[in-house]
Amino acid sequence: MNEFITLAHGAGGKQTSELIGGLFKKYFANKNLTADDAAVVDFPVNQNESAKLVMTTDGFIVSPQEFSGGNIGKLSICGTVNDLACMGAKPLYLTCAFVIEEGFSVSKLEEIVKAMGKTAEEAGVQIIAGDTKVAGKGQVDGIFITTTGVGQRLNGVATGGALAKDGDVVIVTGDIGRHGCCILLARNEFGIDADVKSDCAPLSNSVLALLDATKDVHVIRDATRGGVGTVLYEIAEQSNVSIHLDQDKVPVSSEVKGVCGMLGLEPLYLACEGRLVIFAPESQADAILNSLKKQKYTEGACIIGKVSSDNPGRVIVETEIGSKTMLPPPGGELLPRIC
Repeated sequence: MNEFITLAHGAGGKQTSELIGGLFKKYFANKNLTADDAAVVDFPVNQNESAKLVMTTDGFIVSPQEFSGGNIGKLSICGTVNDLACMGAKPLYLTCAFVIEEGFSVSKLEEIVKAMGKTAEEAGVQIIAGDTKVAGKGQVDGIFITTTGVGQRLNGVATGGALAKDGDVVIVTGDIGRHGCCILLARNEFGIDADVKSDCAPLSNSVLALLDATKDVHVIRDATRGGVGTVLYEIAEQSNVSIHLDQDKVPVSSEVKGVCGMLGLEPLYLACEGRLVIFAPESQADAILNSLKKQKYTEGACIIGKVSSDNPGRVIVETEIGSKTMLPPPGGELLPRIC
C-alpha cells in the first residue's frame, strides 16, 4: 500500500479495495463486517424470534452540488436507500449529517434539504435524526453530507456479492454511465455541449417489485463509483466466477457514447446513480425483466451477459465483430471523479 492516501484510494477501483482490505479490515474485523454495501445482522425481536436488520452509511462530496437531474441532497438519499434495497431490504429510516462551509448560500442549502425530503418521501423512508457542523472557509468544498440507513430484509431473500452462480444471467436496469457523464459535463472542463441528464433515482420500489415476483435472486448491486465494470469485477472476484458480456447488448445512450468517444472514456466505468446490476438464474430472467419494466426508473432493464465458472475473476467482452477480449480491470483514479 502507498505511504500516503491519493485520490485513487477514493475512486472505487483497485486502490479502494486495497485500502479497505489492507487497513480498515485489519482493525474492524468481526463476523458482521461485509464486503457488500450494506450489512445484514440479526436483531432480536423476542426470546424466540429475530429480524434481519440491514444497515449502511455513505458520504457524499460531489462537485458541483447541483447537476442536471438532481443535486447532492437527492443523491445522498438515493445512494443510501439503494444500498439497503440491494441487500433485499425494505428501507425504513435514515439519519443525516451535514458539514457546511462558512459562507455557503442558505437558499442553496434549502434546495438541497428540500430535495432530500422529496426523495425520502418517494422512497418511503423517514429521516429521523441528524447532525450539523459548520467548517471554516476553505475547509470544506461547499457541503458534505453523510447518510445512514436502516431497513428490514424481506423473508426468503439472500443476496450478496459472493453469491453469483455459474449460469446466472447479468441484468442492468437501464442505459449506463449517465451520472458520471453528467457530472463531467457540469464541470465544463472540456467545453463539450451535450444534453445528458443524471440517472440519479431511488430504486427501492423497483427492488421490492422484483422480489415480489421472485426471491430467487443472487446479487443486486448499484453501479455507483466505478460504474458497471467495477461492479462486475467485484462480483467476479467475490464469487470466484467469470462474467461474459455481450457488448452489443450493453445499453448506452447516444449522448453518452458521443462524449465517451471524444474523451476516450469507457462507458462501463462511468458512474451510475440509478442503475442496478442483477445476477439471477436464467429461469427467473423473464419474471425479473417483466417486473422491472413496469416500474419507474427501470423500464430499460435488459440482459447484458452471463456467468461462467471458467477463468474466475475475469470479465470477458464479446465485441461487435464477434471477437472476445478481457475488459481491462479498474485501476488508478477512475474519471470523472464523482465523490
